[in-house]
Amino acid sequence: MIYVLVVLIFVSTVASIQGAQKTTPPKKFIPSEIEQQVANTNYKDVRIFKFPIAMQCWTFRNFSFFDTLKKVKELGIEYLQAFPGQGLGAEMPGAKLDHSMSDEQMKMVKEKLEESGIRLVSYGVCDIGKTEESMRKVFEFAKKMGIRTIVTEPEDDDFTLLEKMVQEYNIQIAIHNHPEPSKYAYPQTVFDHVKGKDDRIGSCADTGHWMRCGLKPVEALRLLEGRILDVHLKDRNDFGTKRTDDVPFGMGKANIHDILAELTLQDFKGCLTVEYEAEKEVQNPTPSVQKGIEYIKSITYYEGYEQILKSYDGHYEKHGWNHYGPGYFELDKKTGVLKSQGGMGLLWYSVKKFKDFVLELDYKCSQDNTNSGIFLRVPEVPTSDDYIYHSFEIQIYDVGEGIHRTAAVYDAEAPSSDAFRRGGEWNHLKIIFKEKHLQVELNGVVVIDWDAEPRGKVKDFASEGYIGLQNHDSIAPVYFKNIYIIDENQIP
Repeated sequence: MIYVLVVLIFVSTVASIQGAQKTTPPKKFIPSEIEQQVANTNYKDVRIFKFPIAMQCWTFRNFSFFDTLKKVKELGIEYLQAFPGQGLGAEMPGAKLDHSMSDEQMKMVKEKLEESGIRLVSYGVCDIGKTEESMRKVFEFAKKMGIRTIVTEPEDDDFTLLEKMVQEYNIQIAIHNHPEPSKYAYPQTVFDHVKGKDDRIGSCADTGHWMRCGLKPVEALRLLEGRILDVHLKDRNDFGTKRTDDVPFGMGKANIHDILAELTLQDFKGCLTVEYEAEKEVQNPTPSVQKGIEYIKSITYYEGYEQILKSYDGHYEKHGWNHYGPGYFELDKKTGVLKSQGGMGLLWYSVKKFKDFVLELDYKCSQDNTNSGIFLRVPEVPTSDDYIYHSFEIQIYDVGEGIHRTAAVYDAEAPSSDAFRRGGEWNHLKIIFKEKHLQVELNGVVVIDWDAEPRGKVKDFASEGYIGLQNHDSIAPVYFKNIYIIDENQIP
């Protein structure tokens, strides 16, 4: 009797533990230091970037590829990730989209994409095989179709051949994480495979599948920092597999806000690839997808802004920026950080003049005596120093006084208080210039609220002009990053 009772207690205990594991994230798969880093991160105050959104065609797996294009266009999505095996459509009965398509079929797919105004940026999850012949077939297909990223779960643990293909074709490989028994189910496994490899080999982070494994997506993303090339973005109503399902973004337990905040902190340069898998909505996933996209927009700080120092194919470039005068700005193409050298000169955005606008950027002084500024409405292309008398400068100079101190309208209006952070720390600056009214907000504090008028060195100012960043010297350089603007048509 006692023996039976002990056995029953043991069985009951094991069952309870197994039941708990269905909903409790297993800590053993995320290093404790990563958990602690995430716990110590203030995601609430992160200004979430606007990420490009792509559609994973699996969302519309019950429809043809050509019908999917129509539905994606209706959602206002401009980027697409195709999966192998989807039927093309009535125009080509029996044909499927995959890397075995004929040239004629690829030509029609390209034509349909162009008609829809949609760009095919990625392809997967696909089997690339283990031989050079099988891999080359997929890479050749991607090259012909203009695909930037191949999503796969490589069979081979040795990535030597895969790395050769990536370098030859300049096409990324993003390793996907299907749940167990996939060997890439856990982020540590993916990281161990990609570390030390070419930067174009990384992760396709599927947040929904991590939840199926009981993992918190934010922690998994932090573990893979620097190696995330694509994201299959999903929200689910619980962790585990039984009685759980995909739900619109923001309505589940994935914590979409913190996921996007973490991707912002990592300066993620890929797409948020929407993949909605709820079987009960497979005939009409559009309403839930639309609801999810609206949620993303609602938590995106830079929604409606234009980034004017941009990343192209994963690398920042100074396209559209010109420099006048001595000195220059170095650009870290990986991080997008500008660093001033020499001076005194002006890096100005030449693409367009701005009339009424909201300008936001982050800056950092290397020392307390760093000297720089942001010029507003430079009236003409700078060919001499004359522009300083016809445009306002928002000053950066922590050791200055009054109208020459950080956040002042230089030589015209002093800031109402000191809100700057000292040398070595990043500051956030928001400038609103609407008609003649100028407002400056530094680190969340309004320090200038002024009806502009000619004062000090400024003889007059234009109703529209260029934006410029000043480089002053090499002794105490200034740094700029995350430069965003809203022009007059979008100002609230």
